Amino acid sequence: MRVGVLGGSFNPAHAGHLHIARMALQKLRLDQVWLLVSPGNPLKENAGMMRLPARLASARALADGRRIIATDIERHLATRFTLDTLRALKRRFPRVKFVWLMGADNLAQFPRWLGWMGIARTVPFAVLPRPSYTQSALAGQAARRLAPARRAARQAGVLADLRAPAWVLLQGRQNALSATAIRSAAARTAATGEETSPASPHPPPHPGPRNPSAAPPKRPRR
Repeated sequence: MRVGVLGGSFNPAHAGHLHIARMALQKLRLDQVWLLVSPGNPLKENAGMMRLPARLASARALADGRRIIATDIERHLATRFTLDTLRALKRRFPRVKFVWLMGADNLAQFPRWLGWMGIARTVPFAVLPRPSYTQSALAGQAARRLAPARRAARQAGVLADLRAPAWVLLQGRQNALSATAIRSAAARTAATGEETSPASPHPPPHPGPRNPSAAPPKRPRR
């Protein structure tokens, strides 16, 4: 089973996250994408951070409960840093081939993550393009350091089978929506009483269950 892991605060989850999950499912030939809602991000301030249940609920509103799963399993693993989380996931699910998913904005700041080279050596990872970030990220420290491990975009479909370190920059349509923009729009609405909206529309409704358990299921039914 191939699983992409998209970690983040999801403060709140939005159409950009869904765009990334769908792109990863298709281009990486994954069975599932897990939206890993973090109890807390060491690189982000707590001010303005919604409580975990609210952030998890916003992620579950995007998920279909089958191929896109929203989970707070990191809370149950009692891990805080990505490296510890990935190692714990591999121990708990030894038959799953994990791929870490990150936006180009996170690749740019990857060297700030605790044990970032250890993360790169633990699981393959895919970088999703982000407007105004992609080129600078590819010129940054992490991309230069990991240049020998980069694979061509045409190998994206077998990335999950490759031994880490291995990574690929996915090619596709970009989505500029961010949680920061959504919070800013909400703050303006609260201050002025006039409804405003972020740059991108909300995702369309979808069929399927929206109440997956905290621990993701082992494998979707075919």
